[in-house]
Amino acid sequence: MRHPSKRIVKNAVVLGLGTLLLTACTAVQKAPITQTSTNCGLIGKYCDKLTPGGEGQMGLRYVRPNVNWTQYNKIMIAPVTYWGSEEAKIPQSDRQTLIDYFQQSLKENLGKKFQVVDEAGPGVMTLTVALTDAESATPVLRSISMIVPQARLLSSISRLATGTFPFVGGAQVEAKLEDSVSGQVLAAIVDKRLGAGSATAGFQWRWGDVQSAMDFWSETAATRLSGWTSGKEKP
Repeated sequence: MRHPSKRIVKNAVVLGLGTLLLTACTAVQKAPITQTSTNCGLIGKYCDKLTPGGEGQMGLRYVRPNVNWTQYNKIMIAPVTYWGSEEAKIPQSDRQTLIDYFQQSLKENLGKKFQVVDEAGPGVMTLTVALTDAESATPVLRSISMIVPQARLLSSISRLATGTFPFVGGAQVEAKLEDSVSGQVLAAIVDKRLGAGSATAGFQWRWGDVQSAMDFWSETAATRLSGWTSGKEKP
């Protein structure tokens, strides 16, 4: 009769390998977030209107009903800001670097779908984004856990128990989309992402997971807004 403990270990290994395969090509993963854990400094009163997002959506979201999305074909991107506390985990020396990266990522990705403009006007949406929290990965241990096969397997098994890989970084964002002329809020989100099991992430600098989250948000914003404004998708 096979020893029960050996069977448990074998099952854990199989599950760990399955998780590894599922996350091998994923840069970030969705992290749980609640209204009580958000600052809502950027979106203000719309914080109370946020509801949990479903599969493939942001953590918390609000979309104004009955918006004629097809009237919009341009976007104005306000300067990205940092709304975290002064005691947060981002050193001042890195803060501007991350903000500048986020701004460029938004401009690059949204520019593939919309005309990016600098002035308000008919058909123009205004996107305002704030980075509200960020945590760096642990560089050396992250690299070991992502690259060394035995350690990577243990990382995958750890994710089954905790919901995340060890030593990863992550970030939290608030964003609102407005009609540039009326100032009416069209949509608002709060979302948090953590580094996933990407093998290449082990080679990144300590803010690599944060940058991956920024790229994810930028790409998702471009894809979703393009779908809504073209009439191909419903919010």
